[in-house]
Amino acid sequence: MTRIDYTDLVGGLSLVLTGAAVSYVSISQYPLGTLQRMGPGMFPAILGVVLAGLGALLSLQALRRPGSRPDIRIFSPLFVLGGVAAFALVIVPFGLVPAILAITVISSLAELRVQPVNLALLTLALCLMAPLVFVVGLGLPISLVRWPF
Repeated sequence: MTRIDYTDLVGGLSLVLTGAAVSYVSISQYPLGTLQRMGPGMFPAILGVVLAGLGALLSLQALRRPGSRPDIRIFSPLFVLGGVAAFALVIVPFGLVPAILAITVISSLAELRVQPVNLALLTLALCLMAPLVFVVGLGLPISLVRWPF
């Protein structure tokens, strides 16, 4: 146990930085307008300030409570990024369902203990819901399964 909860401290500080960056970009690049006639920069600026405030609260609370040492796994982000890359490489030649299968299976390897039943249920649910959302609901012209050979 450490005196500071480093996991929440790093998470809170990253929220503060992200919120400050969003607010800065929205204020410097877009007109804010007034409260009666809001411009395109008003809403992102307010959301950035709220995000930075919540991150600051999280960081301050992390300084007052003990926490365990953070478990840092270097390969977990690599599996998630690999899953996204596999999705991008698979969706055009093979279709949406194989791309969802690829991203789900590869990204699940980021977890230390993969539970095959939960992985199969998640993959099945995503393969059923994604076509309903993107093809039926949004009307996007994405082929579900394509056999390029």
